[in-house]
Amino acid sequence: MYGFDGGKLVKGRKRQTIVDSLGLLLKVVVSEGNAGERVLAAYALMELLEERAELLEKVEVIWVDSGYDGDKFALAVWLMIQAHVEVMRRTNKEFEVLPKRWVVERTFGWFNQYHRLSKDYERLTEMSEAAIYAVMTRIMLRRLAI
Repeated sequence: MYGFDGGKLVKGRKRQTIVDSLGLLLKVVVSEGNAGERVLAAYALMELLEERAELLEKVEVIWVDSGYDGDKFALAVWLMIQAHVEVMRRTNKEFEVLPKRWVVERTFGWFNQYHRLSKDYERLTEMSEAAIYAVMTRIMLRRLAI
């Protein structure tokens, strides 16, 4: 999400994605690996708000995993789009499918089907973001063709 890479080669990247209930990509921000998840998520939400505010007008709840837990993040989301943050937590130590969280995980699974996104080949975070948008465009076009 944080695009403050400055064009340097960085080891490790984070992909922050905002998807709709179908798993279709609304916004992606790629950043260096040591950036905080909550800060990056807030940054991605701000960028989406600037680019396409009409998408976020009717949002009432945002589902996130436990990495985004915290009152400050929930307050930031509320101040930006007046939506509640609902954290999907595991109740057992065993594997369980968490409701709503699988939507984002499925999107990451779609990305991993493409060799270019399976590893970090790009030097610039902007190129990595562009590759993700290109792959998602291809996925959506293939669905329309069916």
